[in-house]
Amino acid sequence: MASQQTTIGLIYDYDQTLSPTYMQDETLFPRFGINPEQFWKRSRELVNQEGYDGELAYLKCMLDYLDMDRPTNEDLRKLGSKLNFFKGVPELFNELNQVLNEQHRLLGVKIEHYIISSGLKALLDGSALAPFVRRIFGCEFGEDKNGRITFPKRVISHTTKTQYIFRINKGMLEPYEDVNDHMAHELRPIPFQHMIYVGDGPTDVPCFTLMKRYGGHAVAVYNPDEVSRSSFRKCYQLTGLADRVKHIAPADYRPGSHLRLLLEEMITDIADGIVRKRRQEIEEGTVSAPHF
Repeated sequence: MASQQTTIGLIYDYDQTLSPTYMQDETLFPRFGINPEQFWKRSRELVNQEGYDGELAYLKCMLDYLDMDRPTNEDLRKLGSKLNFFKGVPELFNELNQVLNEQHRLLGVKIEHYIISSGLKALLDGSALAPFVRRIFGCEFGEDKNGRITFPKRVISHTTKTQYIFRINKGMLEPYEDVNDHMAHELRPIPFQHMIYVGDGPTDVPCFTLMKRYGGHAVAVYNPDEVSRSSFRKCYQLTGLADRVKHIAPADYRPGSHLRLLLEEMITDIADGIVRKRRQEIEEGTVSAPHF
């Protein structure tokens, strides 16, 4: 039986996409007295000199720096309440529902939000965003016998982020579900064409590429308050020869902003397309009664 495919999925990166800072910098580091510059310098050394993957490098640094002061995952969730966001977040999540009109809703069109981050899931679980998001995917730690964080149990890199887009596409949101299992396109709850991915730069390129290849939508955002313009340049390069995204916008999620207008227009286009398809299916599935 085919899925109704009436859900629009908005998928976000986190660091420098929904927030101007890295989540560790404004929560974990101040709490445990870690110097951010030294931390990220050591993390880069592990990558450049010892061949670590970037995400594993920062997770190792975190365990090394915390050493005997390792928190529990519940401690991390509590720290997540200190996370700050770009203007218009998290209000955006509820306000975007207003884009859907009565016709959309009558035919079952709805919006779901997802976050796929290489940051710490526990911090995001404790943030003000969590109540509005269907699922948060991020790096996770296991715990030792005393409840303290220990070996990483899940690592999400910029390349493995695409796995989670396929999970959203197929509705396979649990870790034990094999996302490689075959599923016919008409059975997938959120087709790629019904997805909008929002990211900030090169680490989101695999996801941008996936959206482009399968007919999804993508927006690259930059921090308009950054004096160096480095985040803008990252986005700008994605629209040139790289040809990864069609749209870039300042990371201002408030009503009337460039980004907000782009998101609202994309949602409207997708919702209108769903309505047209559903009407066609209803018409083709209806047989007129005989007339005498």
